[in-house]
Amino acid sequence: MKRDTPHILLVNPWIHDFAAFDFWAKPLGLLYLAAILKNHGFDVTYLDCLDRFHPQAPPTDPFARHGRGPYLKTRIPKPEGLEDVPRNFSRYGIKPQWLRRDLVALTQPPDLVLVTSLMTYWYPGVRETIQMLKEVWPAVPVVLGGIYASLCREHAEKHSAADHIHTGPAEEYILKLVGDYTGVNVQPAFDPEDLDTYPYPAFELASKINYIPLLTSRGCPFACKYCASHFLSSKRMVRRPELVVEEIRYWHTQYGVKNFAFYDDALLVNAPIHAVPMLEGIIKADLKVDFHTPNALHIREITRRTARLMYRAGFKTLRLGLETAAFETRKELDFKVTAAEFKRAVDRLKEAGFQKNQIGAYLLTGLPGQDLHVLEGSIKTVKQAGITPILAHYSPIPHTELWQEAVASSRYNLEADPVFTNNAISPCQDKTFSWQRLAHLKNLTSFHP
Repeated sequence: MKRDTPHILLVNPWIHDFAAFDFWAKPLGLLYLAAILKNHGFDVTYLDCLDRFHPQAPPTDPFARHGRGPYLKTRIPKPEGLEDVPRNFSRYGIKPQWLRRDLVALTQPPDLVLVTSLMTYWYPGVRETIQMLKEVWPAVPVVLGGIYASLCREHAEKHSAADHIHTGPAEEYILKLVGDYTGVNVQPAFDPEDLDTYPYPAFELASKINYIPLLTSRGCPFACKYCASHFLSSKRMVRRPELVVEEIRYWHTQYGVKNFAFYDDALLVNAPIHAVPMLEGIIKADLKVDFHTPNALHIREITRRTARLMYRAGFKTLRLGLETAAFETRKELDFKVTAAEFKRAVDRLKEAGFQKNQIGAYLLTGLPGQDLHVLEGSIKTVKQAGITPILAHYSPIPHTELWQEAVASSRYNLEADPVFTNNAISPCQDKTFSWQRLAHLKNLTSFHP
């Protein structure tokens, strides 16, 4: 007989990769679901396999590097087909025995387990996590959602070990899904199509809140050929600026949070009615907090006004979505920025007071058929602008316009296994690829005295 209050366990799985680092990376979607379930009366538990502050982990300063830091890692065998990659492969996150102990220690077994997924090529970590869940509670259903599940549903159904796969924005169906599994049906007290009605994500369930990701909008008005944003979130939704300010105030005053990372795909789009009043509200609140933009800002949206407001609001880490400085041919990727717009944006940021070590421009590397000399030229252009070039290694993504070209150019069978889409191995570089070339490019991004 089921309890009156179903117990739902939400799990952020391990990462299996050649490299991983906590660059303001939290499972925001999963924690929104946790908050929704809590608000609707369910008993909720959250376990994070990537928890850098697990009670068993060596002590570390959660606020160093603005909250960023290395995950714990354990070396494991490389996936089949990648044995020749001259890098170590690791499980990133807590030790398996810690997870097993945490699962066994739960006062009541869950009625349902929800597991999220991010990068498609991280699915081996998802599978290992689910296998342990099934070992501890073989009769408890495990549902997998998230990015990998949505982009590679058929593969996930065959290889993830989950009982069921659900795709798309889970807020739209989470209460019905839980009702189907537990028999407890509740009417939603929020509107899945209105971000302003969502509860704050349940970061209070984490062992430590060292920073908070912010989502002020969902969806992107652009259609870049390498990005799956439209497939994953086709509808554009925007929060009221004053409610974003209230959320920042809440986390700062209630939990002492100082660092916030914007997860928006298009933070500055329609700035006069969204970003500008939000930034003005932050300045007026005088909270003395720091902001970061790991998902990148659209360059042409940076005006003198937005640059000054970002500086006054406390933005510390700016990332620009440049992708390439070969402006004459960039239409092959997107239509986001011209050479003049890039120069103008950088000048405005510097005028506002930002230093060159605060401003970085992402440059895509590893694209199908990419000319090394063109990329070298892009690195040079960014450095000449007086800001930092940051290599963003391309990962082929199903359901994007560039996917078929990536499949045709890769030295791996990308369609056979998502593990081959790992950007750490530059899968779309041809047979002339070498690790020395990659090291050469990385060295070029550095400023040498």
